[in-house]
Parts: sequence; structure tokens; C-alpha cells
Amino acid sequence: MAAFDFQDLPDGAPLLRPDSPRPRDPAFRHPVVVGFDGSGTSERALAYAAGMARRLGGGLVIVHVANRIPATVWAGCEPPVFIDVPDSRSEALGLELACADHLSDVPWILVERGGDICHEIEDVAKEFAADAIVVGGSSGFVSRIFGSVSCRLVKHAKRPVVVIP
Repeated sequence: MAAFDFQDLPDGAPLLRPDSPRPRDPAFRHPVVVGFDGSGTSERALAYAAGMARRLGGGLVIVHVANRIPATVWAGCEPPVFIDVPDSRSEALGLELACADHLSDVPWILVERGGDICHEIEDVAKEFAADAIVVGGSSGFVSRIFGSVSCRLVKHAKRPVVVIP
């Protein structure tokens, strides 16, 4: 994992904000952003993104977004309201990633967000001025109802999106 100088940072200050007066770690000037939720397709996307970041000589920003589901699905209410669904995987992800062999030779950081998955991944990519976004393809029931994350990102992202099957 990348080493950061924690001196001179005020409590609660984000480490890698683009508008920060402190210089950003060079590995994270134009990183590769990858969406990760622990699924098989996201693990393949992570492995691909790590190789991509290694080849580009940059860092890897791993984004985990906690689930938000429209309340209209559950209650039929109008206007649409979103409810947060606890994600039991989020606590274990950092430890799981720290033990991953394919991440040992690339600097990486885990960013956890809550909200719409596509919006949050694109927002992180914008914050870090990412060269590309890598996501796993989805084929589940929820993606058939609401549209897959990968399709929505391909349509709306402002940078290249690589979809790993």
C-alpha cells in the first residue's frame, strides 16, 4: 500500500483531495478507478485494474459503494425515497484487500461511499482525475430491473470505462 505522510494534516482532513493545498502522491495524479463489492466479477475487475495501473505506472483507487435501494420497490410510495441497506462486507474489505497478492506491487487506496453506485464511482473518478474506470459486468436480477452499473457507467461516464465479464 502507498505510504503517506500524515504529519501536518488537520484532524479529519482527506488525504487525496484534488483541491488540497498539499501535493498529491504522484501515483494518484491519474489513477485507475475500480468498483469493488467482493463479487466474482468485481474481483476479476480488480485484478485487471491492478494490472492496468501497474502498466500505466500509477495508483489504483478501489471504490466500494454501500447499497441504496429505492423505497418505492418496498413500499410503493411517491416520490422515490432511497433507503440505506447495511453492507456487512464493507468492514472486511480493507483486510481482504490488504492480503491480496495482486495488489502488493501497486499503490492503492480504498474509498468507501454510500449512494448510487454509478454516480459515486464517477464522482470518485472525477475527484482523482482518473484515466479510466474498471467495473465488473452484472447479470443479476436487480440489474435487470434497475439497469446494470456497467451499462449506466458506459453511457454516462466522462472517461473510458472497461467492463470485465
